[in-house]
Amino acid sequence: MTNRYLYITLLAILGFNADMMAQQGRAKEPPRLVVDITIDQLRSDYLEAFAPLYGESGFKRLLSQGRVFTNATFPFVPVDRASAIASIQTGTTPYYHNIIGLQWINRETLRPTHCVDDARYPGLLSSQSASPMEMATSTLGDELKLATDGKGQVYAIAPFRDAAVLSAGHAANLALWIDHEYGNWCSSQFYAKTVPTWLRNYTRTHTQAKAGERANNDVTELAQYCISSQYLGQDDFTDLLCLTYAASPQQEAMQSSSQDMTNWQTALQDTYVQIDSNLSQLIDFIDQKVGLKNVLVVISGTGHSAQLPIDYEKYRIPTGNFYINRTANLLNMYLGAIWGQGQYVETTFHNQVFLNHKLLETRKINLAEAQNRSQEIVAMMDGVRNVYTSLQLLTNQTLQTEKMRQAFHPKKCGDLIIEITPGWSIVNEDTGQYELPSASFTPFPIIIFGANVTAERLSEPVTTDRIAPTIANAIHIRAPNACTQQPLSF
Repeated sequence: MTNRYLYITLLAILGFNADMMAQQGRAKEPPRLVVDITIDQLRSDYLEAFAPLYGESGFKRLLSQGRVFTNATFPFVPVDRASAIASIQTGTTPYYHNIIGLQWINRETLRPTHCVDDARYPGLLSSQSASPMEMATSTLGDELKLATDGKGQVYAIAPFRDAAVLSAGHAANLALWIDHEYGNWCSSQFYAKTVPTWLRNYTRTHTQAKAGERANNDVTELAQYCISSQYLGQDDFTDLLCLTYAASPQQEAMQSSSQDMTNWQTALQDTYVQIDSNLSQLIDFIDQKVGLKNVLVVISGTGHSAQLPIDYEKYRIPTGNFYINRTANLLNMYLGAIWGQGQYVETTFHNQVFLNHKLLETRKINLAEAQNRSQEIVAMMDGVRNVYTSLQLLTNQTLQTEKMRQAFHPKKCGDLIIEITPGWSIVNEDTGQYELPSASFTPFPIIIFGANVTAERLSEPVTTDRIAPTIANAIHIRAPNACTQQPLSF
């Protein structure tokens, strides 16, 4: 009798262990669909300020049922939409993936070039060419394609060309953005030679997309149609859908009068409420089509925000203008007095000065010496907080320079990078450029929601280059090839 009870007990234990192992096995199954959402200019303070206006199934559901990292940052400065999205998708910084911003100076032509311009790949339903070939590393979508031998589907949908292309990466099925000239959804022949049937059908039955106030709604509508028509999340291979929303009011609302300030605040509130509604609509649709137990949703921001014109002088706050074109002229005179007359500064771009390398080489002038002499002069000017040379950023790795170094690329950045005093503006009288740089921190969260996610609010500082390895770990694929960060826990 004792042996019989022992036998039954062993069977019960074995059965319990088998059940536990089965549950653990189910918990480790990758989601069928990953929805990676980047909200351009998302800010935690605005997100919380408008919380009483949200519905129950948008931001409120995400923040209460998701794993929320409240203190997210980018590991480099400066940050804009293009460099942010490229870094989220590659799990690394501009120093490695090459996308230092929306634009940079082409050293051959001395003209600004857009980060996804590529004349080899004409637009599809657009006059603008585009490709992700300036991005030097693999993306999350690229690695998914490699891991599934192309069977995992990858789509990117955004109001902006750069956001769509950089989110999609090199191997995606399609990147889609709103053509600002014609007001329709478009793509590039890099991804498809002809317009896919499903997209043609969509455009026949839907009104023209709007690049302005309706853009977030249009992103949501097309995302739903893409999920439905392409059967995303319906097989054993994980699919990836990258979406971009815009959390900033339209530029015309950003004026300086008190009346326009009120209009801007109202427009900002409406924008966050609109995004909340879109997220609610999207998540409910995904739940219906795929089931939330089979989905992983990741939301993050781009770490920057547009600023209203500020009249510091009105309130006696220290301010001023730093004239980058006058700085270039002064450097030409100074270096000319040392080495003979010549155009030693080829051009300037934002806060960067580009020296004439060919002239320096012809006159057998050491580049490091030219940079150091230029740095000494610029550092003494009013409104300059610090000046970095390209050789400094390449060779010195200090805590002070590390974030700036990670945003640097030797072939796309200038010989001098000028850090302006807070409150000062950069002015170029030759081009009409006026820019008010901001060194202030823009807080935003990383939210992970969906399959097997433990709801928790965490205040520990985390960086956005951990998003790609987190998703890669969840879907059991390799992280992008320049990513060295650890996944976030959820």
